[in-house]
Amino acid sequence: MPASPGEVTGLLAELRQGDKDALARLMPLIYQELRRLAGHYLRAERAGHTLQPTALVHEAYLRLAGEDRADWQDRAHFMGVAARVMRRILVDYARGRATEKRGRGAVRLEIDALDPRTGATPLVEILVVDEVLLRLAELDPQQGRVVELRYFAGLTVEETAEALRISPRTVKRDWAMASAWLRREFSRKTRP
Repeated sequence: MPASPGEVTGLLAELRQGDKDALARLMPLIYQELRRLAGHYLRAERAGHTLQPTALVHEAYLRLAGEDRADWQDRAHFMGVAARVMRRILVDYARGRATEKRGRGAVRLEIDALDPRTGATPLVEILVVDEVLLRLAELDPQQGRVVELRYFAGLTVEETAEALRISPRTVKRDWAMASAWLRREFSRKTRP
């Protein structure tokens, strides 16, 4: 049975007040959601590779538990932070794999790969996505956060709006503008 939003928010408030045990009580309540998020990232990867959803969730938990100044406001904000942590883990993992496989050719990436309804981006493509998202965040930090929360955290428009404290209409507008910009950047990146 999923945890109530109030239960999660209460535990996050305890974390903000310095109760380190609150994270241990929180994790079982949101574990399945984090595992779903991790599975989303890894779905397109080859079967049997060394990074599995459970390992990604556990690594993210260790990093989240190590944060001294957690200021998570609510479930959507926490999931956004967890998505960012998982993204960093995957980028580090993909960089390690890319180093091992240098010279194997260019990566082809379509904007549809960033639609949270279509499935995950293979780990090799995570590096391209990360590079382009970093550029987007430099140009427009809010659009970068919208893409990160919608794609990487799998949040709905409403959850993204809540996490960023903006209107759902603004989220939709930023998502559309960011998608157009990303489509252009990916087409440049993948041209022969």
